[in-house]
Amino acid sequence: MKYDQHLTALPWNDYELLDSGDNMKLERFGVVVVARPETQALWRKQKPELWGSAHAEFAFRDKKGMWKAKKPVLEQWPVAWHNARALARLTGFKHTGIFPEQAPNWEWSQTHIAKLEKPNVLNLFGYTGIASVIAALSGAFVTHVDASKQSLDWAHENARLSSVSEESIRWILDDALAFTKREVRRGAAYDGIILDPPAFGRGAKGEVWKIEEDFPELLETLKEILSNKTGSFFLVNGYAAGYAPRAFAQAVEGIFGKVNGECGELFIQESSSDRVIPAGIYVRFVR
Repeated sequence: MKYDQHLTALPWNDYELLDSGDNMKLERFGVVVVARPETQALWRKQKPELWGSAHAEFAFRDKKGMWKAKKPVLEQWPVAWHNARALARLTGFKHTGIFPEQAPNWEWSQTHIAKLEKPNVLNLFGYTGIASVIAALSGAFVTHVDASKQSLDWAHENARLSSVSEESIRWILDDALAFTKREVRRGAAYDGIILDPPAFGRGAKGEVWKIEEDFPELLETLKEILSNKTGSFFLVNGYAAGYAPRAFAQAVEGIFGKVNGECGELFIQESSSDRVIPAGIYVRFVR
């Protein structure tokens, strides 16, 4: 495992980090500009004149967060990454359903899917499904698992928007750990596994997920269902879990053994400077 292999997401046509600072970030998703809290942005804003362009700003009032519209914003609008399209929305959780820091991992998964012949790919905690859409467009058959019906529906909308055939993605409303345990019993095998586990969550039937308790057990089940085929791949992301990349890497290697992989932080770079915002961690490897 190679440590400290940090990945930086650069701007693309439908996304850019315009500025950041004073515990905030200013981003453009397609035609909409949003301002959101960002605890990592300890520095000062470089371009304060840009902040008046925001269509909406997320702010906390009495510990409750909400969006304040400054200009008209549609309930949802399309954002593209190459041939993948997704619907962005202003959610009560501060995000838009688009996670730009994942762009380097999207490219990586594309590359490895292209080397395999019609691979089966599993996306756990799949959320709005951009990774699933990209995998399907790259030639994979995808099993997309999420415990939230609302998130599953959003991901399905993104697949339709991207003209992904209904036969290319299997949609599963289920708890990730419960599903993978059943897959072990069924003798299932996947050529690629992608997951982005939260620090805490609830399954479709009320199951409680706590990363500090359940992550090692989940890794054990994933070891059983990851194909031994040359070129099969594994990718785990961590956003708000509070762990260092090496902690995730050592957890992975503790189950899978020594692997040909890398780990590090994920960054998003501003479009007009070399400043970056830390936006999560990742571990990935290829057999």
